[in-house]
Amino acid sequence: MLTDIKARAAKPAEKVYRLYDGGGMYLEVPPSGNKRWRLKYRVNGKEKRLSLGVYPNVGLKEAREKRDELRRLIAEGIDPAAQRCPQKVAPTADSFEMVAREWMDLRSPAWAPRHLSTTCQRLEAYIFPHIGPLPIDQIGPLDVLNALRIVEKRGAVEAARKTLSICSQVFRYAVASARIQSDPCRDLRGALKTRQPGHYAAIVDPKDVGALMRAIDGYSGAMVVRCALRFLALTFVRPGELRAAEWNEFDMERRIWTIPAHKMKKRREHIVPLSTQALAVLRDVRATAPRLNSPMVFQSVRLRSDRGLSENTLLVALRSLGYGQGTMTAHGFRAMASSLLNGLGYNPDVIERQLAHIEGNKIRAAYHRTEYLEERTAMMQAYADYLDSLRDSMPPR
Repeated sequence: MLTDIKARAAKPAEKVYRLYDGGGMYLEVPPSGNKRWRLKYRVNGKEKRLSLGVYPNVGLKEAREKRDELRRLIAEGIDPAAQRCPQKVAPTADSFEMVAREWMDLRSPAWAPRHLSTTCQRLEAYIFPHIGPLPIDQIGPLDVLNALRIVEKRGAVEAARKTLSICSQVFRYAVASARIQSDPCRDLRGALKTRQPGHYAAIVDPKDVGALMRAIDGYSGAMVVRCALRFLALTFVRPGELRAAEWNEFDMERRIWTIPAHKMKKRREHIVPLSTQALAVLRDVRATAPRLNSPMVFQSVRLRSDRGLSENTLLVALRSLGYGQGTMTAHGFRAMASSLLNGLGYNPDVIERQLAHIEGNKIRAAYHRTEYLEERTAMMQAYADYLDSLRDSMPPR
């Protein structure tokens, strides 16, 4: 392990040499004497190096913080070098990124905050790193397709399809504003994979649920992702509702999470009673949050972002635990809860209300956010206890 004293005392030699600190980080000392922090890491089997700044402008403590932040990205399968690529080319006024942000500024006043956040996340995660700096009039169908193929390979087929739709809207705006002649996305119809119809994959057998909960507890990636998976299991909200969660929605004393109507699929405010276990997860999240002033509960693992986790992060985490899309999805925690709770004999109406399923029947649709709240509160605590019991029930050897 390096110390500030060792870093300051390092003198240049005839050849470049390195002083290693740990976690792949080292101080490079060239003959010129201009010391620089670097990080060595591997992504997809390839060794890469990334600059963390010049010493002493960037001190040892700051370099370690940068290293730890980048390691969180790498643990999620994200190449931090790729995230920095767009910064190497200054976007012009008519680059794809600049036109896309102009389009969002124009359209966003009519959007729900959740829709704006999701749209921006998809562009920043999937598109800007690849075609963001390019002049929009020089982008062809293949450029867009190559970017979306990367998303498909991660298993996020639906995310790729929705991102294509967003790109098409940006290009159509560029046509309307006389920047290009046509939308290149029109030529990509049928080029992407389609999600197989049917329900989201979910684990419903109690023994398999126990194994899943043990796997989540043993997840070695970013702490915020492990907490998000556990919280999703305990609350079985929709993944988008979890990713958009903000601290001001939680009343820790009353043990409830009130999700605003604009964040709900059915546009109705929804109350989630919080079990003792769910409260413990929230405390863990807050204690380990990389950005203490962020309003987001489950903060993005990307650098310098105040947004929530991306939709692909939970999918990648589940896959890293051995649960592919055909086995378990983030949305599958809802089906898992429904199956287990019905099997435990709980009132189906109470379960459906907690799932925020609103029936079309006019009489049944007389919805009130506190309906069955006492029963739901007891059910959520019992469900959390049940998940713990399944997790702790190791199968016989």
